[in-house]
Amino acid sequence: MRGKLSLTASILALVCCGSAHAQTATAATGSSEGGASTGGIELVVVTAERRATPLQKTAISATVLSGSDLSNKGVNFVDQLQFIAPSVTVDNFGQGIDFDIRGIGKGEHNSQTTPGVITYRDGVATFPGYFTEEPYYDIANVQLLRGPQGTFAGQNAIGGAVFVTTQNPVIGGGYDGYVQAQVGNFTDFGLQGASNIPIDDTLAARVAFYGETRDSFYSITTPSGAKYAGNPGDAHWGAARISVLWQPTQSLTVLFKTDLDYLDNGAYPADPYTDRFKFIPGTNTPNPFYTDLFKISANDPNQMAADEFVRSSLKLDYVFDDGITLQSISAYQFGNTAYKGDLYSTGPNTSGPYAGVFPTTGPFSTDFATFVDSVDETIFSEEVNLISPNTGNFKWIVGLFAQSDRYDFLAPATKNFVINLYSPINSLAFQYDLQGNNPESDLSVFAQGSYELPAGFEIQLGGRYSATSTVNKNVLILQYGTPILDNQGLSSHNFSYKASLNWTVNDANFLYAFMATGFKPGGLNVPVGLGLPAPFLPETVRNYEAGWKSSFLDGHVLTQVDGYYNNFKNFQVTVGYPAFPTFPFEVNVPNTTQIYGFEAEVQAAFGAFSFDAGLGLMHSELGTFFAADPRIGGFSAACSPTSGPASANCLNVTGHAQTYAPDFTFNLSAAYDFKLDGGDTLTPRLNFGHSSGQWATLFENPGLGDRLAERNIFGAQLAWTHDDIVVTLYGTNLTDQHYVGALNSNLDFAGPPRQFGIRLMKAF
Repeated sequence: MRGKLSLTASILALVCCGSAHAQTATAATGSSEGGASTGGIELVVVTAERRATPLQKTAISATVLSGSDLSNKGVNFVDQLQFIAPSVTVDNFGQGIDFDIRGIGKGEHNSQTTPGVITYRDGVATFPGYFTEEPYYDIANVQLLRGPQGTFAGQNAIGGAVFVTTQNPVIGGGYDGYVQAQVGNFTDFGLQGASNIPIDDTLAARVAFYGETRDSFYSITTPSGAKYAGNPGDAHWGAARISVLWQPTQSLTVLFKTDLDYLDNGAYPADPYTDRFKFIPGTNTPNPFYTDLFKISANDPNQMAADEFVRSSLKLDYVFDDGITLQSISAYQFGNTAYKGDLYSTGPNTSGPYAGVFPTTGPFSTDFATFVDSVDETIFSEEVNLISPNTGNFKWIVGLFAQSDRYDFLAPATKNFVINLYSPINSLAFQYDLQGNNPESDLSVFAQGSYELPAGFEIQLGGRYSATSTVNKNVLILQYGTPILDNQGLSSHNFSYKASLNWTVNDANFLYAFMATGFKPGGLNVPVGLGLPAPFLPETVRNYEAGWKSSFLDGHVLTQVDGYYNNFKNFQVTVGYPAFPTFPFEVNVPNTTQIYGFEAEVQAAFGAFSFDAGLGLMHSELGTFFAADPRIGGFSAACSPTSGPASANCLNVTGHAQTYAPDFTFNLSAAYDFKLDGGDTLTPRLNFGHSSGQWATLFENPGLGDRLAERNIFGAQLAWTHDDIVVTLYGTNLTDQHYVGALNSNLDFAGPPRQFGIRLMKAF
């Protein structure tokens, strides 16, 4: 299967802000779902609640962007969403991401910890946490929803959800589409395109493709300084999509889509956090091991990093005579993610303040610290909805969702899932191997109803009951030469709900207030150290939110403002195993974490000038919690999560901030269209995204790399449009900020450096 998948300020202070991004039809992306114009900005619709509703009249905090918006803001991958929407962080550590919205999402790096922000592609809940770098090409719109989406998105949307909709075929349309070529630094070459294919008056198809190749961002040598012989992280990506739309009658619509992706990153180079500091933390002493994030060393010449997958979906919509719609979305997904790399890739730390942190001699040398995995994942899912007409005072929807998700940790374990693959004495006594499979399931029923009251008021009630399970099946672990059979299981049941009171004051003002809950299932710990740790429990959140959406100056300014308060319980976090603290296992923070904040967005268009901006303010505070930091080691006979007592190893983290929860986020984008002779247009655009510093662990130990510095990302474009040709000069991260994009396994994974180039797009 894997072989078959391979493919080659002031206004801001006035309105405190809103980003209902216009979804305009463009030559590059074809048609997209849009709403009526207010006279200045075209209103957009959201479909995350299974019916099309105007964003400005929907009780939800969201940023919606069309395909052209994404291109104009330089958003090609999921990582970049954090720079165009408030309260969003995306920390990419290569084989997966920690995606958090309002400080809630995913904070641990394993398959058992499911994500708290789920991505839907064309109505299908995609792989939960892996295969995350699927590129954005031929996109109709992206809807980024903040806050728990328990009713409609279910178990993996406790923090929020992202709905990506690609362009559909157009029945009765022509052979229209686009082709775009790109050339940039790092020897970057890219090509993408799409075409609508009319077949007859009831049938049409659309094909789209994406390809890119790029040299590595990294300069890598061996620890001795010699030339590195392995793959330094050269990227070779290929993707394709075919869509078929059939509408034999006005009542029946059938849409089939298949995506194929082969995303070879070559390697995920990373640097020990000790090399990040110019000075030893807390001192004025220069750090002898300081290096730039992109200049690292590695022992293992055989690093790899590749994801390949296929996703097929079939969507059926049948409209009965009374206007009720029966909708079915069936999907199959299969993928393999493969990774191999140095956990302690570094030069010799034989002296100085970090001597011994990453040993390079004796039985625990850097050759010893290599990790490899190759994991298959297979998902079958089915969703059935019954949707009332979008007319009348009472509107409703009922639905059923079922999903089977199976991870296969491939045999033999000694080849496909190994920690410390190359032991210095070629002995299993220093290796940790795992093989087997982990089936997970989710069966849910959900419903929502809304009733329009007099004077523009509306009440909405929705809920979802979920039954989930996970089991380690035939899981065999070889822990330092000792075989261990792990056949644990865990089941969870939850009812999430949303109750909202909405008020359409007039055509220009909409107010809402609601209470909503969300749920993320628990998971299983694998054996570590001594004994078999108990499973960790589900997370839950109760969100209180109020918002105001408005239109000013005859529709030339649109705004969104909201405030929220979250009671977040059972945060899933990795700490030290009590009997052997140097071994980590996952537990729940026993007391409630408080997270509250304010968000504002604005979008404005005045003739040739347009801009949008957003900001997020957030505060988070853990309840009472004591835990052992597995990185510190030592032994503590007692470390109660609720009472400690505090000691050198049993740390009191009460009041600490939630992980991946920056206090302040801000984004701004502006453009001006200069009209040239002959009808041409020259459009300069500026983009800026800021995220304040964030903590990567609850222990908040700067000396161990826990503090990730603020991110300030500037981008710019200059686009010349001539008829159906667009030539764009682009640049991202123009100041070339070298920032830590994620911390995982004591390693710093860098965010992308400055990139620039030129794109040529031809529509037809």
